[in-house]
Amino acid sequence: MNKIRYLNPMKIFPEEIYHIYNQGNNRETIYYSHENYIEFLNMFRKFVYPFCDVLSYCLMPNHYHFLINATDVSAMPKQNGNIETCELSNGFRLLQSCYAKYINKERGRTGSLFKQKAQAKSMLDGDEHYEFTTFHYIHQNPFAANLVSRMEEWPYSSFADYAGLRNGTLCNKELAFRLIGFDKDNFIKESYKEIDAKLRSHIFFRKDFW
Repeated sequence: MNKIRYLNPMKIFPEEIYHIYNQGNNRETIYYSHENYIEFLNMFRKFVYPFCDVLSYCLMPNHYHFLINATDVSAMPKQNGNIETCELSNGFRLLQSCYAKYINKERGRTGSLFKQKAQAKSMLDGDEHYEFTTFHYIHQNPFAANLVSRMEEWPYSSFADYAGLRNGTLCNKELAFRLIGFDKDNFIKESYKEIDAKLRSHIFFRKDFW
């Protein structure tokens, strides 16, 4: 049986895979335009990318998902006021804070944009294929939400990169293949397979990331 690790604000564990996600406050929209999606990804590259390996991602109109492999750098301690956190969780905190300021200025709005804290789940909290399920679940989001008729049509996820339709550099694709074991040659066909409802229901749990 796999050992279960729960992420806390103090420490994460190198060489573990985490599903990190959050949504708009009261499920409100967080990306209003193509430029907003791109700005968020640019900020992600600045604040989070240096501290982890990205395996997959998807940005939806009112929430986001990242599947991330933690590194030694991810777990390095970081002081945030009176709270000791780590580089990875602090990176997501800065990402959300700076992006919220950008959207508030652009939209002339005030108040919280995101739910206060991102959530995270270790892929050790599940069976041996849990990261495989989560990897494909993340890519299926826009298709399942009827935003597109094919996953290939959604530009704000890593699906097109793995499908060979785009040469994106955000994900470490070779590492993802080694850790997750998806079928490179039949990636698109495999991606469309329906995920069991029981497995899908356990992809999330409420655990503060900072």
